[in-house]
Amino acid sequence: MTLHRRAFLATSLSAAAATTVGFAKPKAGVWDRNRLSAVTDEIATTPAGAIEFAKLYNLKWLELRAVPGGGGEYAQLPEDKLKAAAHEFKENGIAISFLNTGMLKFWLPDTQFKPGKMTPDEVEKRKERDTKRFEDRMAYLDKSIRAAQILGVRDIRVFAFSRTDNPEQHFERIAQILGEYSIKAEKEGVRLLLENEVSCNVATCAETAAILKKVPSKALGINWDGMNGEDLGEKAFPLGYKLLPKERLWNVQIKGRSLLEDEKKIDWATIFQALRRDGYQGHVGLETHMFGRMLITHSHTAMREMIRIVEPNAALQA
Repeated sequence: MTLHRRAFLATSLSAAAATTVGFAKPKAGVWDRNRLSAVTDEIATTPAGAIEFAKLYNLKWLELRAVPGGGGEYAQLPEDKLKAAAHEFKENGIAISFLNTGMLKFWLPDTQFKPGKMTPDEVEKRKERDTKRFEDRMAYLDKSIRAAQILGVRDIRVFAFSRTDNPEQHFERIAQILGEYSIKAEKEGVRLLLENEVSCNVATCAETAAILKKVPSKALGINWDGMNGEDLGEKAFPLGYKLLPKERLWNVQIKGRSLLEDEKKIDWATIFQALRRDGYQGHVGLETHMFGRMLITHSHTAMREMIRIVEPNAALQA
């Protein structure tokens, strides 16, 4: 891709993000439901159902991952399907706050492989598959960037490979790969957000901060899931949050259990206050993750709770 084409695509992305729908990004210091978003494949079984969910709660933003009800990952869809999806969102007054991908969420070759309950044959097949994914990682990145440009979204999720017993041992290598990704992202006018995922080498806020120090790129930031660090014994707030470089915190995700289950609850009201105080300008996306036949019901309950936190006096719809 020529530099001219890269510049053109970056300009086109900025224009798309500004004109997709008739409203602006949330303003620093202003906290209302315009801050809120939700992962579409956990709030509905069809794309149309996800749009209806957004309309029910007067949400202007949604996060994308898999197409609700099946059809693959948005980041890897053919361009014609992406353009059709982008048109449908625009026609319904919805913009996309975050593009969730599976980038680098697999085994890093030449590191420890944790087989779990897999048979030896399954282990070999997984290693073969993940080696191929590693070899094709730049093509996956290219396709994800193009998807973001079509959808008018700037921020794209990335991971740090499947977790080993000693993640820090591999940080230099992971940082090198993320650095290569970041150079590409910056040229294309998008940003990569590293998620602290419990199954990956970067799971806690401390690990997130350590990796970002090794990749001082303005195209690499953080997608923070407070619950993931707690699964490894790190308290999300205030200890975990305090470690995060706030200028590189660009998206926050909330799991339903951290809103609805007493034993898993996180004090999101206090965290929202801290985010506001620290000038956070991004969104807060619901990733319900309470799977089973009650998933969508839990999504509605969790979204009502998120709205209650940001708009205590709001009249919520059932």
